[in-house]
Amino acid sequence: MQKVYLDNAATTQIREEVIAKMQEALRDFYGNPSSTHSFGRSAKTAIEKARKTIAKQLNAKPSEIIFTSGGTEADNMILRSAVRDLEVKTLITARTEHHAVLHTAEELALEYGIALHYVTLDAFGNPDISHLETLLKQDTTKKLVSLMHVNNEIGNIIDIQSIAELCSENNVLLHSDTVQSIGHFAWDVQKTPIDFMAAAAHKFHGPKGIGFAYVRKNSGLKSLIFGGSQERGHRAGTESFHNIVGLEESFVLAYASMEEEKRYVTDLKQYFIDRLLTQIPDAAFNGHSGDINNSTYTLVNVRLPFSEEKAMLLLFHLDIKGIACSKGSACQSGSSLGSHVLTEILTEAEMKKPSLRFSFSKYNTKEEIDYVIEVLKVFSEED
Repeated sequence: MQKVYLDNAATTQIREEVIAKMQEALRDFYGNPSSTHSFGRSAKTAIEKARKTIAKQLNAKPSEIIFTSGGTEADNMILRSAVRDLEVKTLITARTEHHAVLHTAEELALEYGIALHYVTLDAFGNPDISHLETLLKQDTTKKLVSLMHVNNEIGNIIDIQSIAELCSENNVLLHSDTVQSIGHFAWDVQKTPIDFMAAAAHKFHGPKGIGFAYVRKNSGLKSLIFGGSQERGHRAGTESFHNIVGLEESFVLAYASMEEEKRYVTDLKQYFIDRLLTQIPDAAFNGHSGDINNSTYTLVNVRLPFSEEKAMLLLFHLDIKGIACSKGSACQSGSSLGSHVLTEILTEAEMKKPSLRFSFSKYNTKEEIDYVIEVLKVFSEED
């Protein structure tokens, strides 16, 4: 059976170069980075090198990069500390955010009694900048805006530059879940006046269980986890050294080859769109995911013209054919609930049709896409 992995928005295949670096770290650098002897110093030096590498690419200061277990922890740390320590009283987000932001925001509203507002979305799922501006100016409470740069389900790219400038003009803090963005798009935190970001290595061919938070210097943000003084007091606990080394290697390789891989993957995405519409003309794309110019090049979210009965079997059918994709995001695939993102932008009738997210990487080929399209076409013709 042919095996085709088109679920790269959920996680990516780790690069061989990254595996080699991590094996070296596990074998040769086993000292505790907090120890003062040479074994510990060697590990600590490598961690600080990784911090500097990431900071330089983002045009940030090394002290502004805090290593975490991934995007979810980074989001939680930033939002919780903003409310607990920075005295944020109003949190503004969108109902299409990742649950790492949405559920954290809901809990903070319950725990601290803060005001929680959701910016209005257009028909494609983009935040209404005019409504955001209204929310920013409606009172004088200290505010934090949290809006993701690239949506993990429908691939929309928001105008983060305009939002950052608007927040800066109104003296409002800005956080962005950039898990689907870092490693795929260039960032300059000096040109885009953002206060906080979250990233995860496994989204750009690195290891799982490691990521980082960008925290603008002197923001006052404090730790979510208490104990030792690791990460300059921002995150207690012995550093996952081999994962940090893997994060650095995957980050470096992602940006070194970004333009070349972007061209290749964009071509794959366009090929998928063209082939699908040729074979299943009534297929539609959710959000802006079918628009090369207004969505990330890494994914499409497809709504297929199948009956409810066929829809129930579709994901299972693809799986037995060796095809990996997602119904909504991977974080929700085990849930009986539908996608909260699609619920916000689709009609009730459209929600009854099956929607699947196919996401691409440098390791995919047009031959694989041909196979996937053929499987979908045959399935659509079966009684």
